[in-house]
Amino acid sequence: MDPFSAEGELLTIHNAFHQGQYQVVLDFDPSSLSKSNVIPAQVLKLRAQIASGDAKGAISSVKNESGPDFAAVKAFAQHTLGDMSTAIKQVEQLVESYSENATVQILGGIVLQLSGRTEEALSLLSKHQGNLEAIALVTQIHLQQNRTDLALKEVSAARKWAQDSLLVNIAESWVGMRVGGESYQSAFYVFEEMAQTPSSTSTKSLVSQAISELHLGRLPEAEAALNQALENEPKDVEAVANAIVLATIMGKSVEQQSYLEELKKSQANHPLLTDLKEKSDLFDQAAGKYAAKVA
Repeated sequence: MDPFSAEGELLTIHNAFHQGQYQVVLDFDPSSLSKSNVIPAQVLKLRAQIASGDAKGAISSVKNESGPDFAAVKAFAQHTLGDMSTAIKQVEQLVESYSENATVQILGGIVLQLSGRTEEALSLLSKHQGNLEAIALVTQIHLQQNRTDLALKEVSAARKWAQDSLLVNIAESWVGMRVGGESYQSAFYVFEEMAQTPSSTSTKSLVSQAISELHLGRLPEAEAALNQALENEPKDVEAVANAIVLATIMGKSVEQQSYLEELKKSQANHPLLTDLKEKSDLFDQAAGKYAAKVA
């Protein structure tokens, strides 16, 4: 039986992780699980620790552990801390020897994609055997490639055999926000339910609700959801990154600059900052071609 299915032992901790309820995951007691599910549960707890801002603690926790699952967690934590070269080297070694391991596929795929090695990430993730998180990651990568058609194909195929999966609902909502039109509202309903239901609310779900509100043009509502997220976790990098975007759209330059400085301190290699730098450099290059010349 699939441990992440509706009848599986890991459903609760799996859903809590993907809803962003990291404390619920950290508090989960794996002692009653069957032997085959202990390591997957430990991996989720370590990932929740990293997502909660304690990547160093996660590395310390796996110091005396062996096996590809814990090695993949360590590499992911190293990447999170900014040690990209060590992380990518470790992932390359893991992929060479353990490409069929689900944790290596997921965390290795994330590290490869964040390192700009998209085709390698997709190749690794394609080795999955019905892993919904791998499908969600492939969907996300295709959206980043502006291949909405391929992303839609992924979630449509998964929907046929995982109809009630939370992760499929989330991935389908990502695609919906790219497709637009009526799909914006459908995505909003999914994220609003997660954010406003006491059993599933989290900073992550509030940020997702805010993004869907933003796509619908409801700026005050988006701002309210982001403010709530930032009240819960003032240094959450995704909340801060989206607050930068919203402040820019709303013309709030002081707030925008404040959030920008906060993101630089919290995660200097955040994709938003990388993208902004790339665009700034391109602008400077273009402007340099038209610089006034002194006779």
